[in-house]
Amino acid sequence: MATDINLHDNLHDALKKYFGFETFKDNQEAIIRTLLDGKDVFVLMPTGGGKSLCYQLPSLLMEGVAIVISPLIALMKNQVDAVRQTSDDDGVAHFINSSLPKAAIDKVKSDITSSRTKLLYVAPEQLTKEGNIEFLRSIKISFYAIDEAHCISEWGHDFRPEYRKIRPIIQKIGTAPVIALTATATEKVRTDIKKNLGMQDAAEFTSSFNRPNLYYEVRQKLQTVDRDIIKFIKQRPGVSGIIYCLSRKSVEELTEVLRTNDIKAAAYHAGLDAQTRSDTQDAFIKEDIDVIVATIAFGMGIDKPDVRFVIHYDIPKSLEGYYQETGRAGRDGGDGYCLAFFSNKDLQKLEKFMEGKPVNEQDIGRQLLKETAAYAESAVCRRKLLLHYFGENYEPENCGNCDNCKNPKKQVEGKNHLCKVIEVILETKENFRDDYIKDILMGKATEEVMAHHHDDLENFGCAEDDDDEHLWNAVIRQALIANYLQKDVDNYGVLKVTAAGKKFLKKPTSFKIVEDNDFEEDESGHTPQSGAAGALDPTLYQMIKDLRKKMSKELDVPPYVIFQDASLEAMSTIYPQTIDELQNIPGVGAGKAKRYGQKFCELIRNYCVDNDIERPEDFRIRTVARKSQIKVDIIQSIDRKIALDDIAKVKGIEFTDLLNEIDAIVYSGTKINIDYFINEVMDEDAVLDIYDYFKESDTDSLKEAVDELGDDYSEEEIRLVRIKFLSEMAN
Repeated sequence: MATDINLHDNLHDALKKYFGFETFKDNQEAIIRTLLDGKDVFVLMPTGGGKSLCYQLPSLLMEGVAIVISPLIALMKNQVDAVRQTSDDDGVAHFINSSLPKAAIDKVKSDITSSRTKLLYVAPEQLTKEGNIEFLRSIKISFYAIDEAHCISEWGHDFRPEYRKIRPIIQKIGTAPVIALTATATEKVRTDIKKNLGMQDAAEFTSSFNRPNLYYEVRQKLQTVDRDIIKFIKQRPGVSGIIYCLSRKSVEELTEVLRTNDIKAAAYHAGLDAQTRSDTQDAFIKEDIDVIVATIAFGMGIDKPDVRFVIHYDIPKSLEGYYQETGRAGRDGGDGYCLAFFSNKDLQKLEKFMEGKPVNEQDIGRQLLKETAAYAESAVCRRKLLLHYFGENYEPENCGNCDNCKNPKKQVEGKNHLCKVIEVILETKENFRDDYIKDILMGKATEEVMAHHHDDLENFGCAEDDDDEHLWNAVIRQALIANYLQKDVDNYGVLKVTAAGKKFLKKPTSFKIVEDNDFEEDESGHTPQSGAAGALDPTLYQMIKDLRKKMSKELDVPPYVIFQDASLEAMSTIYPQTIDELQNIPGVGAGKAKRYGQKFCELIRNYCVDNDIERPEDFRIRTVARKSQIKVDIIQSIDRKIALDDIAKVKGIEFTDLLNEIDAIVYSGTKINIDYFINEVMDEDAVLDIYDYFKESDTDSLKEAVDELGDDYSEEEIRLVRIKFLSEMAN
């Protein structure tokens, strides 16, 4: 192995010769020198920190071939092309993956055998093939580089089972130094990686995760989310950005909306063929398109330094994933805007997706989701929260570059609450997670609490009447940041009290906390407007509310039949002045707009003239007809008078979920007739009774209806009649 003093002394010359850089970044030089000395190395370095150079440069200097194990086929080609720029021989770097034909693989092996190749990228699946193992045993290996090493851990955001087999395969091929690299790994994941790779004694290099040029913001995901995104992009014309969605369907639909509104956007997901994905990536790099709408399949192989914004349309499954994806903004050191939309409904959806998985995977997935939710809901500095999650302490209380620091909430004293939390954790022998601790504090006698007889504890139910779950969440989360509590590495999520926490309990001092952001939704999925969520015009809102009340008396229908409150709020923010524009309002379909809309449009038009109001450009956005296929199928099935429970079975959804879909259809203004089903399953007098309730009520709230009628009728019966009532009276 060529690791003599001369090689070490000329490291800067080699850096300049091969890569054209004068100096190393951060820990790069120390990492490379450690590897040249034949020692194992563990590298934790954020996206854009220069991880690849840590194994590319030593591979060119050392005797033999460096094997780089990477899961990212798209990235392999980019990196091989980059390394080839360092030499006049294209054979210096190669890759082997499933995309290569046999003839190309034979050429790669020939170059390796003739000592032309210094760097070989291999997908983990290829490494397990006996033919490849036999070939690699016959050559000199300088070292192994495990890229994206978090894939080894079930607690990582991109777990790959084949990564768990890497160490045994290395043993088969022949031992050599190992360098494991990742951009995102908590203490739990780091421990898992080193244990699995048998490199507990590796030299560890951790770079700061702080990206001071990135602005972090979380907004409530309202029904107007598409419009909010269009407004955001149009305020930044010609700027490059990435929008991440969790499903391919959302990617396709949002891309269509953006294009319809003259935004140069393209979709990217694993369901597209390789050529389309490659062309899209090239178009983005060449700035033929401004915005990529993608699943997490995009970005791994991209090295575009001037991405100015990253938007998360859906909240991600883990903070590791979120950090890595936001890290694609501002890699040139310029400003990057990281905007995430958060919704409890999205969170519930992600939890539901886990239900078919093994119990252990479900548990891990839920713990990771809880961390993401905690990040979204917390009113603490987002930079402080993120860095704490990755084991880094960020001293300033206010970073000045996130939404929580730009708009700080009032602090309240949490000393007594923290004492209670610490006492309960200690009384329960530090064996439980935060939800269990909160159950005890709030006096919830769950089966688990009673089984452990923890309902007998002195602190059981010690919470005051106004101490809700949000407050306890804030206390526990901020105590973790302050190092009074920590989460057990081996049994992740279990709360432990630190030495500082025990000291605090003996001699409590002031502990100021900020209560979490409230992202609660009402039963319709609507979140009341807040100062941060939108610029509702209160004068106009009252005027259109008065108009609705007047029309409801004239037409003898409850006000909500005409338009719901959420629709009025959107009108007071957007100022629609034509029937077409009115249809852009959530909950206003074509039928409802034509039936009731003219007077509202006239009122808004006159109000804008009288008050000299200039409407923002984005409020005149064009929408795309987007009745999802399931809604179309439901309408067609109802037209054919198929029983609703049979429709649910055919669609593979719960009956409640079917009613949710039908609610959405009716609330958007589409008229449907489910009398054939109601008459089959309900008594005529019951239907009339529930129908009369909604006719007299000034709200369509299901909760209030169940409170009023629940002794006599089931929730499903009330929902069915509400659908009938709204369809007949409102549409």
